[in-house]
Amino acid sequence: MPKITIRLDGELIKEVSLTKKRTTLGRRPYNDVVLENQAVSGRHACLIQQDQQVTIEDLDSTNGTYVNGRAVKKQVLQENDSIAIGQLKIIFSLESGNDDEVQDSQDAPPYDATWPQAFQDMAEPPVRLQGLIKVVSGPSAGRELPLTKTVTTFGKPGVAVAAITRREAHYFVHLVEGAQVPLLNGVAVGQEPVMLHQGDQIALSGTVMQFVWT
Repeated sequence: MPKITIRLDGELIKEVSLTKKRTTLGRRPYNDVVLENQAVSGRHACLIQQDQQVTIEDLDSTNGTYVNGRAVKKQVLQENDSIAIGQLKIIFSLESGNDDEVQDSQDAPPYDATWPQAFQDMAEPPVRLQGLIKVVSGPSAGRELPLTKTVTTFGKPGVAVAAITRREAHYFVHLVEGAQVPLLNGVAVGQEPVMLHQGDQIALSGTVMQFVWT
């Protein structure tokens, strides 16, 4: 089974087995493989499996897709081809080991129960953890809202509505509609999803909430 190995500045980010006929790559959380780098377009490229071949196709990205240093629109990949997307280096291989797989399901594989509890400093929290929103101030102060759905919206329709979206092991916040924008730790958030981390505070329409892992 083919796989891709993703690195940033030489550091391993993740390895993904390609189990789908079409695997999308990009910065936005709806992609099959989310690439968290500002030089990556929201919907950057895709990998297509057909007739025992894997083809990479650039999806009209801003900064382009490169294979072995050459800009490509669409190209069949060979063993150990080096793909550059933004600042990320991706190595393509025709065989995979026991790596995480891109699956149609939103459910992720279980984590090792022996891992330590201080996950907030990790790049990717264990996937069995669930996000929770605590209302710090506002009309619903003290309320807690487990983020059990793929998309959770909050705010006032017609005024300002934001959403928290889960993608694999991460949660993202972004503006849905309205003139007011949510503030994440005091910084305005637009329609481009921004990843949430332990203890982040979100303010919208006079309500302040805190994101925590449970």
